[in-house]
Amino acid sequence: MGTEDEPKRPVLKRLPTPASRRRLSAQAGLREVMGQFATGVTVLTAGGERAHGMTANAVTSVSLEPPMVLCCVSRAARMHEAIVTAGSYAVTVLASDQKDLAKYFADWRRPAGLAQFDSVDWTAGPQTGAPLLDGALAWLECELAEVHEGGDHSIFLGRVVASSRGTAQESLVFYSGGYHQIDGRVRASA
Repeated sequence: MGTEDEPKRPVLKRLPTPASRRRLSAQAGLREVMGQFATGVTVLTAGGERAHGMTANAVTSVSLEPPMVLCCVSRAARMHEAIVTAGSYAVTVLASDQKDLAKYFADWRRPAGLAQFDSVDWTAGPQTGAPLLDGALAWLECELAEVHEGGDHSIFLGRVVASSRGTAQESLVFYSGGYHQIDGRVRASA
């Protein structure tokens, strides 16, 4: 503790950083911010000689006419080559009780190729042959229409060639770094 005779130190305050100079730290900052955006959870799959599955939340509807959806996949991911090789992909929209599937297809240690589907129930998509996981909310099969560069990812634009709805009622959601459930009773707020 100082005495009254000691001069007071000035209080230093950090001036706000101008908006033009504010930047997020590369991946960590962007992941933290985007983690606040709740998304559905899907498993992307591709059939054929390089069959593969991958948990993904970067999937969205693009157009109703013609029906199109997109998914974004890292160019370093095995899924990237699987989609390019197959020329198609499928999207399984996971139900709330399928968190273990989401974790399984996010784990890079699972077997490669078709062997990774040995421990899960699935059906080959009638249009693409891509695995469609049983018990889901919905499924889409897409023929690859276009590929666009998006930084370290590719944006795969797919023309929907088949779609169907399952009997599950509750959705699996990814938010703030974790899985959550949304049931069919959720209503829009006024």
